[in-house]
Amino acid sequence: MNILIDIGHPAHVHLFCPLSKELLRRGHHLFYSVRELPIAIRLMEHYGMTPYLCLGQKHDSIFGKAQSILYQDIHLLHFVQKHRIDIGISSGIVLGHISQFSKMKALLFDDDDDAAEPLVVRYGHPFSHAVLTPNCIQRKTKRAVYYSGTHELAYLHPNHFVPNPSILEKAGLHEGERFFIMRFVALKGHHDIGQAGLSLDQKRTLISVLKPHGRVIITSERPVEEEFEPYRMPVPPEDIHSLMAYCSMFVGDSQTMTSEAAILGVPALKCNTFAGRLSVPNMLEEKYELCYAYPPEHFTEMIQHIQQLLAKDPEILKYEWQTKRQRMLAEMIDPTEFFVNYIEQL
Repeated sequence: MNILIDIGHPAHVHLFCPLSKELLRRGHHLFYSVRELPIAIRLMEHYGMTPYLCLGQKHDSIFGKAQSILYQDIHLLHFVQKHRIDIGISSGIVLGHISQFSKMKALLFDDDDDAAEPLVVRYGHPFSHAVLTPNCIQRKTKRAVYYSGTHELAYLHPNHFVPNPSILEKAGLHEGERFFIMRFVALKGHHDIGQAGLSLDQKRTLISVLKPHGRVIITSERPVEEEFEPYRMPVPPEDIHSLMAYCSMFVGDSQTMTSEAAILGVPALKCNTFAGRLSVPNMLEEKYELCYAYPPEHFTEMIQHIQQLLAKDPEILKYEWQTKRQRMLAEMIDPTEFFVNYIEQL
């Protein structure tokens, strides 16, 4: 089959990379499209997801996003018709639109709740052949196809990911050295409008709490403040998951990286206004106790929780989280295997 994978965010590269490799191994012909996102393009080239069609820049405003979607619709429709694409894979709404004017079946990979993304529910779900959804989410659409897993598990499952221990030396760390990863996001997605994460003062407080216990490393979706430059991530984006697998704790305001840390068996705490509102992180928190979420107004409680975890013996803390992780892995599937089998049955 001719299959198009459309990338709208760096996280989509991670999500679809194992799927891409397995589809290629099984003899399918793959094509790629991507927005003008330097990190996403770097990751695609690193993983061999090339060549790709570049669809221009993303915009922050609703009006700008609408213009971009129209532009992408037109250019991708021509691309799909030219290459006779059978199946389109994405986590965005554009391929669903194109499927209405072509023979392509559009598969939408969506791990957000309906209430958190009304535009995707209205303009994406009805036009997709299927909406592949973690089974902790309940959809309104009858096009939902449920599986026992998460997006992050699709690429961090042991079948697809083994951390590289050489990353420690690359990052200037010693084996057994305690360190913490912090992630700050931009909150520029359409579903992020009106939402908030960590304030500058809260970031400073977190660093002051963590720093006495080990090295602090910061990764940010936007340029970090000058005072945080000494903590900048010392490895390229393609190495972040290996580094995260060895860290002692993850703290930030990122939805995705909090879930990634949890999947890897790393204590993870986030602070944003999405706390308690999304099914996937709620499942990881309430069922498996792998991560914790606090709204900004409960920041003091988050600090107290961090201090409680820091007071534990690091080896005992690591053992507790890896035990929780093994339970989670035993109760979930390998999502990538499920995706491949579903695609080949179409």
